[in-house]
Amino acid sequence: MKALVMEDIQKATVNVVPDPTIEKDGILIKTMANGVCRSDWHVWVGDHGIVQPIIGHEFCGVIEEVGSDIKNFKRGDRVIVPFSGSDGTCPHCIAGNTNLCDSFIVPGTAYQGGYGEYVAVPKGDRNVMKLPDSLSFADAAALGCRFMTAYHGVVDRVHVLPGEKVVVYGCGGIGLSAIHIASSMGAFVIGVDINPSNLELAKKLGADYIVNSKENDPVEAVKEITKGGADVSVDALGITETCVPAINSLKKGGRHLQVGVTSKKEAGFISIPVDHMVLTEKSFITTLGIPAFRFTKLLEQVALGKLQPGKMVTGEIKLSEVEDIFHDMTNFRTTGTFVVTDYN
Repeated sequence: MKALVMEDIQKATVNVVPDPTIEKDGILIKTMANGVCRSDWHVWVGDHGIVQPIIGHEFCGVIEEVGSDIKNFKRGDRVIVPFSGSDGTCPHCIAGNTNLCDSFIVPGTAYQGGYGEYVAVPKGDRNVMKLPDSLSFADAAALGCRFMTAYHGVVDRVHVLPGEKVVVYGCGGIGLSAIHIASSMGAFVIGVDINPSNLELAKKLGADYIVNSKENDPVEAVKEITKGGADVSVDALGITETCVPAINSLKKGGRHLQVGVTSKKEAGFISIPVDHMVLTEKSFITTLGIPAFRFTKLLEQVALGKLQPGKMVTGEIKLSEVEDIFHDMTNFRTTGTFVVTDYN
């Protein structure tokens, strides 16, 4: 099969490699679409190291083959693979928090991912879900990790309510997802970014106000717009320049949602204003992926048209164009999300 193979840090090339094989509990999927995610960029630049030669964790496709132990799927089924996979045996899985599974069965990390023409998914009955016929492969790939993670974060972790004021720092894939989801819930949403094109897309996805942080002090702007501060802030990027202003944009008692993970510069650590947060009772909340049982509800809302992840897709690309997108991500030049739909 053809695949985008990580040969070194910041070096990925399209090569012909052996087709993956499945175990008795596995499912082989012909990949129809895979989203280009900033988490992939983190691997490409060396922030997390190269765990698998073929990365990619936002994919969907058609089942090519099932293992002898598979009960819920058959050849020809249209499916999607939520990136936070699980094995069902650890205490977190038993409690229903499959996104926190100790096994961390994530495509592109635990096994080869969606930048290949075929993917062999382990424990397929647990880690594969049927795709509604109404959802195209490109739109399904846009659900990726960004949309499902934002959904779990906005809905389940910080519990955004209708009428609340939400500010999102970083209008890339995760940020745009958070904006769209919060807006669909009836929240008043502000998007903050340095890229005018991203800000325009944020408006199309439901942002009531946009702030260019290159041109304005975002904290002052948010406090003026909200008359005192936001109920909820979201850092969708994971750098000091977005995390700290997001916290400072909150009113007293506000909730901060940390979705973005750090780059090599921060190396996993960002200094936050702890004393100020204590004195104002601001909460710092994190989120990762989505539990399997919640993904079903997310798919239902997408199938009904209540949520429309496809609105974020600004381009369908070839496998050979992925590294160009990574370069653009380095320079914050990307707008919206890109999905690989051509593996030739």
